[in-house]
Amino acid sequence: MINKIGQTQYKPQTPDNKNKSGLNYKQKAIIGASSVAGIAPVFAVLAKRKGFSLNPAKIIKTPIKDMAIFKYSPKNKVIDFGNPKAIIATAIGSVAGGFIGGTIVDKQNIKAKKREILSQLLGNVLVPVSTVYLGSVLFNKHQDSIENAMPQIKSASKTVGKINTFMRKLPQIGATITLLGIGIYLGNKVSNYINEKLYNKKVERNIKATDFAPHLDDLCIAATVMNPKSSFGQKLGRIIPFALIVPGYQTGIAQDS
Repeated sequence: MINKIGQTQYKPQTPDNKNKSGLNYKQKAIIGASSVAGIAPVFAVLAKRKGFSLNPAKIIKTPIKDMAIFKYSPKNKVIDFGNPKAIIATAIGSVAGGFIGGTIVDKQNIKAKKREILSQLLGNVLVPVSTVYLGSVLFNKHQDSIENAMPQIKSASKTVGKINTFMRKLPQIGATITLLGIGIYLGNKVSNYINEKLYNKKVERNIKATDFAPHLDDLCIAATVMNPKSSFGQKLGRIIPFALIVPGYQTGIAQDS
């Protein structure tokens, strides 16, 4: 059901340990697990391409810091989770897994989950990532001149040095947040329009400042895409596979009232 301001309304909470989505904890756990399972084959391909072993016996003996999903080294080849192709492939795997798990435990709301596929892939991943990526290409061409134009405090103090570094990075931080905001807005508009045409159901999601809270996964991805060669971007990229479980989970729990 869509209320007067266009927000999706869910079934009221019931006493049998169900949450606002109308699913109990066991059903939610199955959907979460299926989202992870959907990512697994994509991750396996990415790991294999970088020379990591897929032998379970070897994986168990590998220190956590050296496992494919956690390993970071500026000198060695590791999985580049910030690569747009890797992000999109991982998101598709997550959403496919979440959808399958959702249809198994909640057969009554398959249409809602189909609509959520578009909302998650377009609204949360494809459009935001594409917007940030294209914007980063343009920004990076002028990054040095933009950063050099930022005011600097003359001092040999380490504290002042950190402040100067932060000042130089302010344009990039601002560009990342701005591009992400534009991407989320456009993604919602595109996914809502396609859903309306495909399913004849009008869905409007009004973007507010508080709407950015559920998009921490997008913020993580955006920061990585904007900093592909930095150690910060590469380290932050280790979080992306976990963040991309969210689209699959949201797909699986989607319901109509």
